[in-house]
Amino acid sequence: MGSFKGHALPGTMFLLVGVWHIWCGVVRYVLNPMSFRVRFWNPVRGFDGKLRYLELYLVAVGSFIDMCIELLYSTHLKFFVNGVLNPSHMNDFEHSGMLLMFFVFGVVTLLSERTSVLPLPEGALCLIAATAFCAEYLLFYFHSTSHKGLEGYYHLLLVLLIGLCVLSTIAGALFPTSFPVDLCCGIAITLQGLWFYQTAFTLYGPMMPDGCRLKENTISCHSIDGQVRGELLANFQFFALVLGVLAAAVGTYCFDASRYGSSNRKCLHMVQDELDQN
Repeated sequence: MGSFKGHALPGTMFLLVGVWHIWCGVVRYVLNPMSFRVRFWNPVRGFDGKLRYLELYLVAVGSFIDMCIELLYSTHLKFFVNGVLNPSHMNDFEHSGMLLMFFVFGVVTLLSERTSVLPLPEGALCLIAATAFCAEYLLFYFHSTSHKGLEGYYHLLLVLLIGLCVLSTIAGALFPTSFPVDLCCGIAITLQGLWFYQTAFTLYGPMMPDGCRLKENTISCHSIDGQVRGELLANFQFFALVLGVLAAAVGTYCFDASRYGSSNRKCLHMVQDELDQN
């Protein structure tokens, strides 16, 4: 993933899933707060049910394609050297393992939802998703590629976001009726996708901080001051993304509440009036 595309591709998947999760969670809550349940995946309504499982296919197919790129294309099929795993492509093997976990989650969830072979409750699916995020967390925390300097700082912030994904998905299994938990999960996934994009544009794109450069797939800064400026810029970018996503989540809630919540409130008031009359 040490390239612009290597960060943008998984970032796109996380961003799409995260935004969709926020939207659907808010809509489900404003429609009926009393019966709200945490869902780690959300069906696409309409289209005669043809796109119902689009999110799960996006996760399964997207992770599978990315895994094939990491495992087959990036390694050039040179898996072993002198009887051991090729040390030049250990990071590709690690990325493949992480992507395999998300592929397994997508396939297991599809089997659970579309067939009677593996019926699982939503809490179990949340724990399987948490396992995939745990694999991602361990990958970036104990990476064979030693991320140092400015690159390491960007990956440290990424690890924090992945940790939030782990905690929120586990909390979804423990508190299945909590709207804040469901919303936190969507926000964490969205932020992870955006931070992948931010890392791509900063370290491998046009937003490289002054005094730092990319040379031979390594980020280096000319001085300590240059690295500190880069880390301060990363803090500002991180804060801006968090603030932007929170503002977008609040705006989504206000919009959905005005669009879907008014009719729901009228129904609740009618029911309450009938109960009072009786």
